[in-house]
Amino acid sequence: QVQVVESGGGLVQAGGSLRLSCAASGSIVTRNLMGWYRQAPGKQRELVASINSGGSTNYADSVKGRFTISSDNAKNTVYLQLNSLKVEDTAVYYCNAYVRSIRDGWRVYWGQGTQVTVSS
Repeated sequence: QVQVVESGGGLVQAGGSLRLSCAASGSIVTRNLMGWYRQAPGKQRELVASINSGGSTNYADSVKGRFTISSDNAKNTVYLQLNSLKVEDTAVYYCNAYVRSIRDGWRVYWGQGTQVTVSS
């Protein structure tokens, strides 16, 4: 079985920074893509950033230049550095991982989410 666990959320003032971590563990054979999504109250979940096993990254336009995604492939861990935070970045941030496991083959797994709150 594969588990995805996020950490690092919290409360920060506008203009501040946070670093989120996400670790995928379990019977993982190989990892293709990991990413961060967010969902604000009353809104749909949206992609924030993603990174593949080769290190290629993709960002939502709203976070380009402020957020940075990185990974440690050996640990199946991804990080999201959030800088210059805005009130509108407030949301629950979810990590997902597209991995191949021994038992289930290729599947997408989601973490439980971590709250990021930016105050004005």
